[in-house]
Amino acid sequence: MAGPTQKHVVIIGGGFGGLWAARALKRARCRITLIDRRNHHLFQPLLYQVATATLDPSDIAAPIRSITRRQHNLSVLLAEVTAVDVGAKRISLSDGGELAYDYLVVATGATHSYFGKDHWARHAPGLKSLEDALDMRRRVLLAYEAAEAEPDPERRRAWLTFAIIGAGPTGVELAGALAEISRYSLRHDFRRIDPGEARVILIEGQPRVLPVFPEAQSEKARRQLVKIGVEVRTKVMVTDIDADGVTLAEAGREERLAARTVLWAAGVAASPLGKTLGAPLDRAGRVKVDPGLNLPGRDDVFVIGDLVSLSIDGSPVPGVSPAAMQAGTHVALSIRRALDGRGDAVHKFRYWNKGTFATIGRGAAVGDLMGRMQLSGFPAWLAWLGIHLFFLVGFRARLFVLFSWAYSYLSHRRGVRLITGLPLLPERRPPAPQAATLEPAPSSAATPASPTATTADAGTAARQIQS
Repeated sequence: MAGPTQKHVVIIGGGFGGLWAARALKRARCRITLIDRRNHHLFQPLLYQVATATLDPSDIAAPIRSITRRQHNLSVLLAEVTAVDVGAKRISLSDGGELAYDYLVVATGATHSYFGKDHWARHAPGLKSLEDALDMRRRVLLAYEAAEAEPDPERRRAWLTFAIIGAGPTGVELAGALAEISRYSLRHDFRRIDPGEARVILIEGQPRVLPVFPEAQSEKARRQLVKIGVEVRTKVMVTDIDADGVTLAEAGREERLAARTVLWAAGVAASPLGKTLGAPLDRAGRVKVDPGLNLPGRDDVFVIGDLVSLSIDGSPVPGVSPAAMQAGTHVALSIRRALDGRGDAVHKFRYWNKGTFATIGRGAAVGDLMGRMQLSGFPAWLAWLGIHLFFLVGFRARLFVLFSWAYSYLSHRRGVRLITGLPLLPERRPPAPQAATLEPAPSSAATPASPTATTADAGTAARQIQS
């Protein structure tokens, strides 16, 4: 057990970066406090599978205390950090408390960015937490329930139209999963509608999907998406989102798309905690750090994960889980060297890019292995499965996820189609007014039809949105 006179290392954030840093300090002569506002570590790359009813939340999340229970030099604190005083070497908590540190690792990640249109969040949820995933799952499943109960064909089509904004890996994976749900998983579950008639529309402001992938892989991903029924629209900008759909701009023309389910996968912004560190920030709010991932001029404060802005040999370190894990291990090594009294405690971070993968659907994926090898189709899908199983935390999670994937692959079914959260019933609107006729009225007075309710956001200024 670490003694009270030993150096105190505080790690803010229990994601990939923070957890890997804590694990790498397991045998270090220090005491560690790992702080997170949630009690669980989340495997974010599989969040979309919770949102699309393949996996249960417990399959991709595990309590931080359980993960670190055998690490006796570490304590877990459930709290939210609101500010960092680098000069005084203290952090402030949302409950008014403070905590002193000798070394600090900030790994608070990123959140959604709506590019100044924050009111869009109400109608187009993003995907960063379990709550987001469950809300997204509820919206998707309720859309089919509302379509089943809707007598008006136009409104039924709007309920069966799903728009995903942003064609990065998250958007592509969401689009592929929603297409498979409509054509396979729900095929025999409804009586008045055919789920296979649902439209899944993937909208991207840039010229191609998966812009971070090589062009050839992007084109293969587009073809695989089209093959399973996704409508891919590139070079299209979103100018407005409301409860009834989205307004699009393409080649100078504006178009209205009626879609009652809009999902956001277009942008992220760094955690606001980065603003309190007193270091320069980039346009996305990420902290600019020295090559050792430490704040400029300081060897006791490190920033890692989605919160960091750093380029190595002209290439930015991406905000992906492998980069966060490598960064966590790196800063732990720097701290251990400092604890051992070595003068060159802070050393340069080197990111090893092991490759990038994106899955599109059943047996379909694309992968780029550092530009040296490119995979697509079934081999890329198998590689994607293996990589994600390997990095899942805990044997139970790996076993349950493997079983769920095998079930979905063999049966085309999704086993977690539960509607949770509020409201539990789909929104019902009065029927549209009927046109008047010149036929004689019956003896009893006719009841006038109720007008159709409409919802629209006040903002009308067009803004070019790119994922």
